[in-house]
Amino acid sequence: MSDNGGIVPDTLKILVAGGFGAGKTTLVAALSEVESLHTEEVMTEESIGVDDLQGVEAKNTTTVALDFGRITLDERTVIYMFGTPGQGRFAFMWDELAEGALGAIVLADTRRLADCFESIDFCEQRQLPFVVAGNCFDGHKSHTPDDVRVALDLDGNVPVMLCDARERESVKGVMVDLVSHVLELELSGA
Repeated sequence: MSDNGGIVPDTLKILVAGGFGAGKTTLVAALSEVESLHTEEVMTEESIGVDDLQGVEAKNTTTVALDFGRITLDERTVIYMFGTPGQGRFAFMWDELAEGALGAIVLADTRRLADCFESIDFCEQRQLPFVVAGNCFDGHKSHTPDDVRVALDLDGNVPVMLCDARERESVKGVMVDLVSHVLELELSGA
């Protein structure tokens, strides 16, 4: 902990999780003040029948380890973002990436909401505070935050919002909501 009131450490670690093709790599790149690190590889024939490309047919790369980005809030506080691979077969890495995380952004593709259940379950099982951000591809808002909450059967205390993972200001709002949510939980003792 730092000298800044004992609530917020100088270095914050945030997990960015979600289903395959939800836009996690894009979100990290949009927020990062430095060139973000991506471990993307071209999808091969090996993924046929393993990765569901319905709704993301144009996707030709996939994260195989992690995405990494950094945001400096002020001279004393830095946020490090760690994006998880979206496929369940890489879930063994999620625990390592989540170690020490303050909280998580679960990015949901509003066209494929069921794809983020595994990430939500992961956060709930580890009692990792999280928010859900519905990524509105091409600005298409097919669901309201309440629709997303109901579809994902989320507790009322989990913040849900819509964003465009390509737009820095949009995803900056998601990050602010996550940090606010974590602080509220800390202050309430939950």
